[in-house]
Amino acid sequence: MSATAEFLVFAALKALLAVVVLLTIVAYTVLAERKICAAIQGRIGPNRAGPFGVWQPLADAVKAFLKEDFVPAHVRKVYFWLAPALTMAPALLTVAVIPFGSQLGAQRMVLADLDVGILYTFGIVSLGVYGLVLAGYAARSKYPFVGGIRSSAQMISYEIAMGLSVIPLFLLVGHLNLGRVIEYQAHSLFDWLVFKQPLAFAIFLAAAFAETNRLPFDLPEAEQELAGGYNVEYSSIKFAMFFLGEYANMVAASAMMVTLFLGGWTLPFLGLDQPATTVLGGLLHIGIFLGKVLALVLLFIWVRWMWPRFRYDQLMDLGWKRFVPLALANILVTATLLWLWA
Repeated sequence: MSATAEFLVFAALKALLAVVVLLTIVAYTVLAERKICAAIQGRIGPNRAGPFGVWQPLADAVKAFLKEDFVPAHVRKVYFWLAPALTMAPALLTVAVIPFGSQLGAQRMVLADLDVGILYTFGIVSLGVYGLVLAGYAARSKYPFVGGIRSSAQMISYEIAMGLSVIPLFLLVGHLNLGRVIEYQAHSLFDWLVFKQPLAFAIFLAAAFAETNRLPFDLPEAEQELAGGYNVEYSSIKFAMFFLGEYANMVAASAMMVTLFLGGWTLPFLGLDQPATTVLGGLLHIGIFLGKVLALVLLFIWVRWMWPRFRYDQLMDLGWKRFVPLALANILVTATLLWLWA
């Protein structure tokens, strides 16, 4: 087998593995959310489909496929069909540049090791809003339309804060490659950027909640106000794609935070700070990365069921009057300190 053919085969296998793992995590994140919600509210939660409800995600998938895929006569049909796909795709494309391990044999555990990985990520993530706006526009209904408008305003506001929050990280690291960011954090626990840039982490975390439309930032859906917002007119598999897109984006955002702030696949205090030389070591690094991702996913779930929703004016004030000025101040302070220490 030629070197090019070998590269293509392993790239395809890594891509397939990443997608399968992502969708599996998404499926069982939904189950975890329902179980945690039930525990918080003193209920049992799913417990009929398999022991402890472990087959509930499969039952939900079968139900979504078997439901009637009803398309209302009044909708703009092309945009109506396109919107769910645009919602799901960015999460899958974002995973491509995230190093989810060190090495497995001779293969690096990243699909595309780009020198501008973070710029690619922000470019792809910004496309997700188009799916929600198109869904609201295509429905020709007031509640979905208001949800789409809210979504565009919210994502524009918080993408600015999110983008500004990571600039101090790259002033410290000196590179936009996500693999280099992990290498910078590998030497010591206190090199993790969550300790060096706690304000940046707090802003990025809050912006991630807003970007994924999770409480307390779920204004585009807001069942009590908009009856579900942009996805009101959807059913069957198209509704399921919106649902999966939200959870896939949540997993992708968690993976990005693990990479940028929590050391990626490393655990320096256990001596796990060098690329793996064995297959077992490579699998251990992947397990560490996934464990950190799942911890952040559980944080997303806990916040949803413990915090109230912001009013719309509070949401916009927080983004523009708090996070953006704080992120700009953090850039200025970090740049000044680096200049003084140079």
